[in-house]
Amino acid sequence: MQDDRPLIVMLEDDHDRIARFSAVLSNGYRFLFWRTAHDFIANFPQIPTPQLIALDHDLFVDHPGDPDPGDGRDVSRYLSTVPPVAPVLIHSTNSLAAESMLYQLRDSGWVVDRISPIGEDWIEADWFPFACAFQFRNSAR
Repeated sequence: MQDDRPLIVMLEDDHDRIARFSAVLSNGYRFLFWRTAHDFIANFPQIPTPQLIALDHDLFVDHPGDPDPGDGRDVSRYLSTVPPVAPVLIHSTNSLAAESMLYQLRDSGWVVDRISPIGEDWIEADWFPFACAFQFRNSAR
C-alpha cells in the first residue's frame, strides 16, 4: 500500500527536537530526518520528491569520538547544485549561518524562508503552522 501523505525531509541533530517534530508531523505527513549533513546529502538523491525540506545549521556529536556531523551550510551548498524540488525552511538559532544558507539557496533558485526557534514550544506553536502554510503556498510552483 502506497503512503500518499506529503513527505517532509529534515536535517536535525537534537533528539528532543526530532521527537517533537515527529509528534506534530505524525498525523498528516511522512517524515524523514538525518542527523548529519553527510547522511542527508548521501540519501537525498534516492528519496521521493518531498513537499518541504527543513534544515538546521548547528549540528553536534553525541559523544566526543563521533565523526564531524558537518552543518547546514554543507547541505545548502549541496542543494544549490541540484534543481529545486521543494521549498526549504531553515530553523536555526545561528542567525548568521541561517542567513548565509537562505541567500545561497535563493541565489540558486530555491524557494526558501527561515523561522527562529524561540521559546519552549516553537515547534508546535510556530514552526508547524508556518511550515504547513509555507509548503502549501509553494506547492504549485
